[in-house]
Amino acid sequence: MTSYILGTGSAVPANIVTNKYFSTIVDTSDEWITDRTGISERKISNGDTTATLSIKAAIKAIKDSHISPEDIDLIIVATLTPDGKMPSTACKVQAATGAINAMCYDINAACTGFMYGLQTAHAFICSGLIKHALIIGAETLSKIIDWTDRGTCVLFGDGAGAAILGVSQSDKHGILCLEHGSDGSKGNVLTCENAPLINPFIQNNYTSPYVHMNGQEVFKFATRKIPEIIESLSTKSGIEIKDFNKILLHQANKRIIQFAAKRLHLSDDIFPVNLDKYGNTSAASVAILLDEVLHNGTVKPGDLIALAGFGGGLTWAGILMTL
Repeated sequence: MTSYILGTGSAVPANIVTNKYFSTIVDTSDEWITDRTGISERKISNGDTTATLSIKAAIKAIKDSHISPEDIDLIIVATLTPDGKMPSTACKVQAATGAINAMCYDINAACTGFMYGLQTAHAFICSGLIKHALIIGAETLSKIIDWTDRGTCVLFGDGAGAAILGVSQSDKHGILCLEHGSDGSKGNVLTCENAPLINPFIQNNYTSPYVHMNGQEVFKFATRKIPEIIESLSTKSGIEIKDFNKILLHQANKRIIQFAAKRLHLSDDIFPVNLDKYGNTSAASVAILLDEVLHNGTVKPGDLIALAGFGGGLTWAGILMTL
């Protein structure tokens, strides 16, 4: 038994922030940002929350999958920017969509979160415990960005993407194999602290609430790990990489994608890109891109596609599937 994507959906804020805006608040320029990242604009919330974006994406995915909300057995929301500690974002999605029979919880694997969510739901389905799962990657990263730090504030955007997984009717149709891992020893290269420990027994324990990133180390990690993920998927499936129709990567930086293509001896055309419009949306990144390629004709039924994500933790994951 394996799982299959029945439908997808995505949602982003209406507020578009171009590179030109950042030149008015930090020492940067449109040319500098575009050349080094490939990002031209991003969607930044002026009212949307992680929950509202998740709900909008979920409603679209449910409609696209042609199932009833009551058919959903599991809701997983991957996010590092929930609106609060509890209830979980997944429970908010359940309440808004009427998925009354679903078990709900959030996970956090940073930019790899949606991939981890897909893999978790896939395992539930393959075990026979459930038949349908709603997986969402959603972020409002703009609330954890230091808008005076030109090294990070230009990179990120807000948004959500969702997918419905169901039981495939064929072991050759759906998810074929998985790759995943973590390296907690390198966790300090990409961080965002939580509330500080302040109580009657400790004082002045300040932590920064913003994202901090060692860009060079993240770049080195990503350009090494992406080819390893794709090569592992090829080995596990017994399918040559040249036969992959498309490879959907976490949308962090165009140079990372170009480097991966070069290392794998593949054309840039194999790698769909939308980071120019959305920036890095962390857990929502692969989910938004997947929804986009499934609805704009980039991929078609029967295509073999690989998904690969990497992010803070450090974490990584890959999925090979047929549509």
